[in-house]
Order: sequence, then C-alpha cells, then structure tokens
Amino acid sequence: MNEQETVQSDHDASPEATAGAPTEDQILEALKSVFDPELGINIVDLGLVYEVKVDPSGGVDITYSLTTMGCPIGPMIEDQMRGFLAAVPGVGEVRPEMVIRPPWSPEMMSDEAKAALGVF
Repeated sequence: MNEQETVQSDHDASPEATAGAPTEDQILEALKSVFDPELGINIVDLGLVYEVKVDPSGGVDITYSLTTMGCPIGPMIEDQMRGFLAAVPGVGEVRPEMVIRPPWSPEMMSDEAKAALGVF
C-alpha cells in the first residue's frame, strides 16, 4: 500500500471504527445470548430490544421492554446484558433502559421466534 492509499484509507474510516467502538450489529449479536427464562428465546428475536445506540467512546444505550408490564425479570435481563456486552471489544458503559411504550406484542418477534413458539 502506498502513502496515498494509506491516507485515503484513514479518511474512509468512520469515527467509531477509529475509536474502536463496537457496531450496533455486534451489540445485537451479543444480546442474542440473553434469553427470556420463561420462553427460552433470546431477547433480540423476541423483539424486546427496541433500540441500540453506540457512542464513539463505546458507551451503549439499550432501550428494551419485557413481554408483560409486571414481569419481574428486568434486573436479571439488565445484568445479563452487561455481562455479555463486557466481552465485546470496545464496549464501555452499558446503559439499559426499560420502557413500557410501545407495549411489546408477539408481532414484534422474528420469524424464528414465532415458529419456535407456534405463533403464526
């Protein structure tokens, strides 16, 4: 690679890539290791993860919901999120936020989750 190519490739890199922050896809892939203990399906395929934002320093904001408003597993889910994301290179502070709006519904599940639960 010559000097001009090196300079060009440096300019092509996104701020996240140069800072070493993970991508949204890397975060979602790691979150697939977090399972709803009652349903046995990961929270991403269940449609419980509404939004993931990664800042340039590697901080991760996760907006998520639970299958029911009174579900007591929120703290356990957040602990698992932090645990699995700690293994992703470049992840800094993990800030999960549970929301109740919009309410979760089975239509939010992936096709794989629907098939596993017999929802059509």
